[in-house]
Amino acid sequence: MLLTVTSTAPSATDLGFLLHKHPSKVQSFSLAVGTAHVFYPEATDERCTAALLLEVDPIALVRGRSGDQRSGFSLAQYVNDRPYAASSMLAVALGRVYRTAIAGRCEARPELPGRAIPLEIHAPAVPCRGGSAVAEQMFAPLGWQVDATPIELDPEVPRWGASRYVDLRLTGTLRLADALSHLYVLLPALDADKHYWVGPDEIDKLMRAGEGWLATHPDRERIVHRYLAHQRTLATSALERLAEVDDAVPEALDDSVDGPGQETDDAPLTVDQNPGADSVVLEPTAPPVPLARRRLDAVLAAIADSGARSVVDLGCGEGTLLSALLNDHTYERLLGVDVSFRALQLATRRLHLETLPEAKRRRIELAQSSVTYRDARVAGFDTAVLMEVVEHIDPPRLPALERAVLGHARPRTLIVTTPNAEYNVRFDALPAGEVRHHDHRFEWSRAEFQAWAGAAAREYGYTVAFRAVGADDGEVGPPTQMAVLTRDDPPAAVMPGGAATPRLTDAAPGVRS
Repeated sequence: MLLTVTSTAPSATDLGFLLHKHPSKVQSFSLAVGTAHVFYPEATDERCTAALLLEVDPIALVRGRSGDQRSGFSLAQYVNDRPYAASSMLAVALGRVYRTAIAGRCEARPELPGRAIPLEIHAPAVPCRGGSAVAEQMFAPLGWQVDATPIELDPEVPRWGASRYVDLRLTGTLRLADALSHLYVLLPALDADKHYWVGPDEIDKLMRAGEGWLATHPDRERIVHRYLAHQRTLATSALERLAEVDDAVPEALDDSVDGPGQETDDAPLTVDQNPGADSVVLEPTAPPVPLARRRLDAVLAAIADSGARSVVDLGCGEGTLLSALLNDHTYERLLGVDVSFRALQLATRRLHLETLPEAKRRRIELAQSSVTYRDARVAGFDTAVLMEVVEHIDPPRLPALERAVLGHARPRTLIVTTPNAEYNVRFDALPAGEVRHHDHRFEWSRAEFQAWAGAAAREYGYTVAFRAVGADDGEVGPPTQMAVLTRDDPPAAVMPGGAATPRLTDAAPGVRS
């Protein structure tokens, strides 16, 4: 499958800086679905074209599998359009190969990403359910002039009519980052299908890629439903979030979990030996479980094991963990803390703090604070949680976190989860040496995490035990690692004088400053 991006701006070869791909080189990237090649058919000051060619081996994709997990048509695994049509596989390749360009970063020429430039985009074969009109409705409101020419099923047999594919050409003057984000979302939406399991993590990808344009798109409901493979629950959640997060801070796309090696476990298959006279149907007994869900479940289990009645979530984000805890009457006192006021606003809405019954409302509070500063409000809890937080902190600040949490707040139990860097090699779409998210300041191996947690536990009078989260690979370990630190001394007096935290104006209901 092929996609070309052409710039006709003055000094058109600046496209190479924006894409971080030199016009004089051919570069190749290994993906779970095949190999992506980037090359330049033309590169002059007047006109520069970058081509992304994705070579897909449809047989290699299913070699060793027992059948098509989405239908009983096993022949479809071998007779399909995957090598030719610009589907979700091409979107994954875009996110992987042009990741920095989509994020709008260019260290060599930092002024370039913010400029709108004349662009021409061409995808010769795009599956488009609904035909040319759907392509027009999705791309035109974003500033594109759309030419979606239907492709005939067979030019030699005109009576067969048009296929579901179009030859798509887009022209417009936009920032390159915006153009690539449009393609990342809308190519799968045109096809209304994806080549991998669609789980809750896809909502986060959609929010990031659609930041700044999807929330106001007149066809956003259809885009969301198609992008999420018509999973109604996910689509409803995404549409609710779009109404809330239009001004949220954008994050770079993270496609390290797409395709084989993604952060899910494969669903087991059952065989119906007698669905019909001459057929055998393979069907999944359950969908894959995303790592985010397994991580949440593992943290909830560790909290339950700790016997806690009060819990503080340090770095609570949008309140996913708090929402689960609030529905369990075991927990009498809950506090969510985050340095981001915007995150706390989203948590307020997610938890419906304004409309909670009074009995529930008394059990939970939110507060703005930093995990690296002492704060008397986070002291006195049975259990504290740092779920996927430590890797976002600069290493020189980790001792401050240890002092604030273990030395000052001194929960009876501290639960810490963080990525296992050794497992990253299992993500085919993640380049060697890169971290899973652009804001990760580091990612620890198992030995490094155990060394840090062990040293912190000894320093502040805790014992530590380690658990695996997700499938434990015999060679590289689990995708996520957990440490459970338990205080082994009598409760100590809380150190006085928590650090001052900023006073907020127009605070969201339930958010303390």
